[in-house]
Amino acid sequence: MHRVRHPVRRRPRHPGGSGALSTPRLRIDTPERAGLDPAQLRRVVEDVHALTSGADPWAAGAVVAVGRGPVLAVEEAAGWAVRYASYDPRTGRGVELPAGSRVPMTAGTPFDLASLTKLFTAVAAVQQIERGTLGIDAAVGAYLPDFRGAAAHGVTVRQLLTHTSGLRPELPLYDYADDAARLARLRAEQPVGVPGTYCYSDLNMLLLQHLLERLTGRTLDVLVHEGITRPLGMTATRFGPCPGAAATEDQRRPWAKADRGMLRGVVHDENAWALGGVAGHAGLFSTGRDLAIFCRALLGGGAYGPARILGSDFVELLFTEPGLGFALDQPWFMGELAGRGAAGHTGFTGTMLVLDPATDTFAVLLANTVHPCRRPPDNGPRAALGTRLARAVRAI
Repeated sequence: MHRVRHPVRRRPRHPGGSGALSTPRLRIDTPERAGLDPAQLRRVVEDVHALTSGADPWAAGAVVAVGRGPVLAVEEAAGWAVRYASYDPRTGRGVELPAGSRVPMTAGTPFDLASLTKLFTAVAAVQQIERGTLGIDAAVGAYLPDFRGAAAHGVTVRQLLTHTSGLRPELPLYDYADDAARLARLRAEQPVGVPGTYCYSDLNMLLLQHLLERLTGRTLDVLVHEGITRPLGMTATRFGPCPGAAATEDQRRPWAKADRGMLRGVVHDENAWALGGVAGHAGLFSTGRDLAIFCRALLGGGAYGPARILGSDFVELLFTEPGLGFALDQPWFMGELAGRGAAGHTGFTGTMLVLDPATDTFAVLLANTVHPCRRPPDNGPRAALGTRLARAVRAI
């Protein structure tokens, strides 16, 4: 089993979540001022427009944000937030809306973050570890004894955060009649793999959500708002509904797991929807600018402006192999940025963020690749963005 290589040390919380010193906030400026090669960043902008163009684009629309240090050097929107009225399974194509009814993408368009939500759940958990109210190697059963499956197998908090609990990837909770039945099913779920073996699972973050809510007496949406988004000034980041968001899927069986029609502003993930829209693995909506702030705060050792959401030791803990919630050094979506401790995640709806402490850089790519219908994932554009950013740093 993977282990974090340094001990977890309790660190005093700064009063009101603020640090003793203010750190620089993001500002929009040129690539040169950011210490990035403008030619590579021009290609980033060209790429995002190419990805959203044509009859069968990679995504209907997208927003990309790239920066280094306190400088946001690229913030570009392309394509459409809403392009299709429905999906036609006979042709395998979307049914286009009339030109006047389409909604153009803007830099401020919110997106369904899908699994990027896991990063916020992980930060909320590490905040409790920093406070000393949660033990990273404590048994989940010590906090959730009624979750019999995990308790009987000695699943730990660390295993939930590192996807090494042995829990299966997902359960069809959306097929159960009500919340009581869904909760009973989740409580009874036992690991199907050997604890300590990696298996990416939404269930890890669902159990972590229940643990945090039991521990604090507050729901996950409140924990994320009070502990992360409000202090950082991420005013566009919240759990749904989010009426102005980019559209996602015309969600119908057999290609989807539920019959809900064209989705916009409500969570795409069927389990998160069945659970009321607030879930540890999915449900958050956000913008490119807000996620750039989130990246900047983590690259700044947990501080942004006068606010501090984590001590620097605990940000380091998030990014220590194999990563707590965050994936580390994954070339399949980070490209050439992987290799020196880059951290990030992707989301099923077409989202990605990656940050690289070694170069103090970050990239956010938000796209509605599932509009109008889900398709096999193509991670090439995500990896290409990471590669362009890595080359932009090396060229200076």
